[in-house]
Formats: sequence, structure tokens, C-alpha cells
Amino acid sequence: MSSLNPTRTIDELRDLARLTSDSEGAQRVAFTPTWAKARAWLAEKARATGAEVERDEAGNLWMTLRGESEKALLIGGHIDSVPNGGWLDGCLNTLAGLEIFRRIKAEFHDKPPVTVRLVDWADEEGARFGKSLFGSSAGSGNLDMTEARVLRDKDGISLPEALREQGIDFEKVKESGSRLTNAAAYLELHIEQGPVLLDLDLSLGAVLGTFGVERHAITFRGQAAHSGSTPMNRRRDAFLAAAKMSPEIYRIAERHGGVCTIGSCLTKPGIVTSVVEECRLTLDQRHLAPHALRAMLGEARAASERFAREGNVNVEWERLWQIEPMAFDNQLIDFCDEAIRETCGKSHRLPSGPLHDAAEVARSGVPTVMMFVQSLHGISHNKIEDTKEEDLQLAVRAFDSLATKAMAWITSGERARPGSGDAIGGRVA
Repeated sequence: MSSLNPTRTIDELRDLARLTSDSEGAQRVAFTPTWAKARAWLAEKARATGAEVERDEAGNLWMTLRGESEKALLIGGHIDSVPNGGWLDGCLNTLAGLEIFRRIKAEFHDKPPVTVRLVDWADEEGARFGKSLFGSSAGSGNLDMTEARVLRDKDGISLPEALREQGIDFEKVKESGSRLTNAAAYLELHIEQGPVLLDLDLSLGAVLGTFGVERHAITFRGQAAHSGSTPMNRRRDAFLAAAKMSPEIYRIAERHGGVCTIGSCLTKPGIVTSVVEECRLTLDQRHLAPHALRAMLGEARAASERFAREGNVNVEWERLWQIEPMAFDNQLIDFCDEAIRETCGKSHRLPSGPLHDAAEVARSGVPTVMMFVQSLHGISHNKIEDTKEEDLQLAVRAFDSLATKAMAWITSGERARPGSGDAIGGRVA
């Protein structure tokens, strides 16, 4: 009989919430005293399973059960939260991983066939310094040191200074990559944070990969003029051209099956008695397929130029940020799908719009997959974030089954190359 106890995971999630939350929600912002308290609590529980506990050069917390083989199954997540966050975001995975540790220890009497490692990545959220995936990108070697070195929080404290307070030397953070040397597979469980599984009335889903992102500022420039004395046909209204972008980016998203968002709009001179001279929009475009993301960007540029011509204004584009789509491993996706169907009867394959540490691990070449569990309301990064307890229990059971399948796959030596491809209609093509 399995020693897995999903109810214990839920109890520990509630214990963590009581320890690190207030009336506004979770307060485990990375590199703060509350975050450090949460990690010390997690480390103590990991040591009780017999795991070795250490912190790497980037501040990632590693918990290890040594196996017969040095090849390692990695289970990853993050215990940090956004300010006023929910009770499940990130920490569900670390505590589900802890329960899997307990089951493996009981089943294999302290010596599993492969090494199993649970990692709590440092600062997945990027809430304090605006840089998401800090610990995992340091480990993958993709952290832009020049960019990160000058990041500051709202109080003017630099990222290197905050790391130093935690005993971490910023200049050595990329040395953390050595922990991935023997990694043979990486698994991550997460709440969906959106409404797809909710709308399908499904508990769990297998994640195809994480969206790529194109993020730009689009500035239309026209001519300021008096709002009373300027005839409508003589205006060079920057806002009129910009306003046409909003419905257009929805049409672009619908054509390609991606998502597009205009997140901000700033006008100048910004007074009621003047035609708008300048209008700056921020555009966020996401898709799992690289060619579709490129097409969405191209169509948005073309549309902006067309609207600028129609309004006799100029338009300029500035790239704010970009990351390539990251497809997960095909074999591990199949294992995840199987584990879900065996646990609750029905599965669904879907991409992840939000970024996750799993994408950075996959980018380093480690075969990777994620499992999603339904989010009530489709809401996250909010104190109302929630998931039904029965779905959380199913998630722990299915995730444990996935870990068993991954361990057998690693032991067999049948290594498929990391999956790559485009998500089309809920599958990998």
C-alpha cells in the first residue's frame, strides 16, 4: 500500500499560509525575512525525510535523496510569492514534491533507483526587482548579468545588495548550473492560474510548453491642436490611430490562436482641450509556436503602419522584452497525460501563458514537463486564488504517478531527445 498522503500536503499548505500570510494574502516575496522563514520551514521538513539540504550559489534550495544512480529526477517549484498572493502559487509543487520524497523513502528504504532532487528556485516571481525566474535562469546560464546587476527595488536597494544580505555572492550565481549536470528529467506541478481547465470542468492537464513573448511599446505621434477650433478632417490625432490597435490585436490573436494584450496607454499632452499629440501603447503578444508568434508581431506592425497612414501620424516601435517559446519533452508529456488519465479518467493538453522555472530548465537541455491543476475563478496572484481540495489530492496522486513513470524511464536508459514543436489544437505537431 502506498504511503502517499495527499491530505498531509493540503494540511502543510495551510500551515505555510498561516505562517507566511496576513489578511491580504501570502507575503513570501523573495529575499525578504518572510521568504527566508518559509524556506527554513521547508528545509526542516525535508531533513525529516532523510534528504540532504543545501543552497547553491544562486540561492536555490536543493533537497536530495541519493539513489543507486547519479542520474537525477528533478522536481521543482518555488515557495516565493507575489505581495498579497495566493496560498497555492508555487508552493503547491514544493510540498507535493516533499510528499513524493516520503513515499519514495518508504518504498525504496532510503535507496531509490535514481537520485531524486527537489529544488525550490529562488525568486521565480520577480516581485521585488522585476526580474522573474532569477534562480532558474542563473542555473540554466541564461541570466543577463549586466541587466540583473543594476536592478533595484522600490527602496533603491540593488539586487546584489539584497543577495548579499542573504549570504549570496551575485558574481557567482551562474556557478549554480553545476547542479543540473546529472539531471535526466524535470517535473513541475502548478495551479493553472487561468480558466481553461475550469471551463472544461477538468481537474488536471498536461502542459505542452510555455508561450514565447514579444513585448513592445508602440508610440504614435501626431500634432497637438485646440480641441475646439480644429475641424475633425484637419486633425492628426495620435490617439485615434492608437485606438484602432485594440480591436485589431484581438483579431490577430483569434487568427493565430495566441493571446495579445494592450496593457497601458499614455497620452500627451493629456488635457481635455487638446487633440492628442503622442500616444504610447504597450503590447504583449504570446504564443507557443515560434512561427505564429512571428506572424502575430508582423501583423501588428503592419496594422500600426496602416493606421498611422490613415491618420496622417507617425509610428515607432520599441522592443521591451522577448523570450522564445519553449516546448516541453514529448515523451514526458505523454507520461503526464497517462498519469492524469489513470488518476482521474480524463486529461487535456494545453500550453502555459505564464512563464515558469520549467522553461529555463528545458532551455538548458533537460527533458521537462509540467502538470496543471484547475484554478477556481481562473484567478491567481490574488488572495482569492483557490483550488478544490479534491483536485489538489488528485494533483498530488497524479504527480506522484508521473514521478514513478519518469524514474522508470530514466532507469531504462531510453532517452528521447527534448521535445520540440508547435502546439496546434491542444497537441504537439
